[in-house]
Amino acid sequence: MKFMKLGSKPDLFQSNGENTRYVATDLAADMIVSVGDVKFYVHKFPLLSKSARLQKLVAVSENGNNEEIEINNIPGGPAAFEICAKFCYGMTVTLNAYNVVMARCAAEYLEMYETVDKGNLVYKIEVFLNSSVFRTWKDSIIVFQSTKGLVPWSDELKVVSHCLESIVSKVSVDTSKVEWSYTYNRKKQQVMVPKDWWVEDLCDLSSDLYKRVMIAIKAKGKTSSDVVGECLRFYVQKRLPWFGKRNRKNDGDGVKARSLIEMITELLPDENESVSCGFLVPLLHACVRLECGGTRKKELMRRIGNQLQNATLSDIAILDVDLVQELVALFMMRDQNGEIELSEVKHVDSDAKVNVAKIIDGYLAEIAKEPNTSLLKFADLGDMVSSLPRSTHDGIYRAIDMYLKEHPGIGKSEKKRICRLMDCRKLSPDASKHAVQNERLPLRVVVQVLFFEQLRVTSSGGMAAEAAMGLAPGGSSRTNTEEEWGSVPTSEELKALKGEVEKNGEKMNKAKGAVISKRIFMKVFSSKDKDSDNGSSDTSESRSTNAEETKSGTPTSRSQRHSLS
Repeated sequence: MKFMKLGSKPDLFQSNGENTRYVATDLAADMIVSVGDVKFYVHKFPLLSKSARLQKLVAVSENGNNEEIEINNIPGGPAAFEICAKFCYGMTVTLNAYNVVMARCAAEYLEMYETVDKGNLVYKIEVFLNSSVFRTWKDSIIVFQSTKGLVPWSDELKVVSHCLESIVSKVSVDTSKVEWSYTYNRKKQQVMVPKDWWVEDLCDLSSDLYKRVMIAIKAKGKTSSDVVGECLRFYVQKRLPWFGKRNRKNDGDGVKARSLIEMITELLPDENESVSCGFLVPLLHACVRLECGGTRKKELMRRIGNQLQNATLSDIAILDVDLVQELVALFMMRDQNGEIELSEVKHVDSDAKVNVAKIIDGYLAEIAKEPNTSLLKFADLGDMVSSLPRSTHDGIYRAIDMYLKEHPGIGKSEKKRICRLMDCRKLSPDASKHAVQNERLPLRVVVQVLFFEQLRVTSSGGMAAEAAMGLAPGGSSRTNTEEEWGSVPTSEELKALKGEVEKNGEKMNKAKGAVISKRIFMKVFSSKDKDSDNGSSDTSESRSTNAEETKSGTPTSRSQRHSLS
């Protein structure tokens, strides 16, 4: 930190109680200056020789020899006046980034100009500011922070504007030319100066000053939007300890927190995807918790919806189901109508859809653990992404299994509702193995898993699997439509199918296995014998017989299946 030492005489100012200051000399004081609650017992000559204002005040005073003057509105108060008084006496005074602004404002108030005395305080402070303080990174920030309590003096004297110019110019410098000290408290220290080297130091500023700096940095246009976003994220995390945490209570003043979140939202860079979902989502969460304005929430929702594919499960895990549904709806709108902003029309690519499906599957597994998660919201959110492509359905299976585990009291129809979210054909071998042994699943789902596991073992390709099901190549990828819940296999049929799956596929007759599997599968999904779910059961004791079908291994009729994905 830069400093300037003025004067050479010993500091003779002493205190006599909390509200009295005097100069310890043999010469009695002949003037009393009241600054707020503090009385300064001083001598006229040293002070009047350098302060035009004190000269005027003494000239109009009518109190005789011991004149008392009141200057209650001096910027910086008693501390600032004492600095000026010591300078008048020639006593040693040390100016630094913390006290230089109040000394400058007080000197201006006391009119300590060159016209009054050469080498006066105003001149000396100006030289110190311009030659040292404003050329130093950290000193400029400290000085800028100190201006807050000295308005409007600091603005009128252009101290604020000089601070802003100094800070912004240094932020805009190429990192290869950064030679001044700065704070960079990351776990890994880098040899080269990082492009966000300045982010942490600005966090010391109050929110109103911080806003002025960020507006100036953005207006300069030489700082990338991703660094601006990082700066905003770091600032709000430091100011709000609960930021980004789902269940932590709001600490501190809710009004100030709301004002901060609204300010940060306003300062976000305009460019699409310039700020990551890792910051936008917690910002949305805070916006909702603090009941910020609807415009702020809407803007955050739009930005997140435009890049939901870039989010992670940990990002959206802090949001409630309703917010996630809104975000998914915005994402799906992009695929239907192009970008939400009509000025940039483009449809969502398949990779983005896969990512969103994966994220929501993981989110469903997380909320499934919560006892208060309603089946309706769980299933509705799953339905919203049911048309999105997935390489496997292991994620949605895990979510369904978790929900059934944490909500053991749900009924048969409710189990059926959420199990329709899953395509048994797209379960991995490990997931299929788990599902076969899963007693929480409805029996019909277990039968489907057994069947498709049998096809995986006995078939060499997808064409054979589709032929065994009686489907045309490229048919439906969804299996759990309403008609597929029509009837239930007998215990003998289920036992036979389980036996087949347990055998080693290389040792069994592939053709025979396919025929038996097809017969039982068609038995499970035939809707001819039962036109509704009346009489359906989740136990293997239910019976559904049809002599012709049993003999031939094919149903007499079959409802048409519709692709749902």
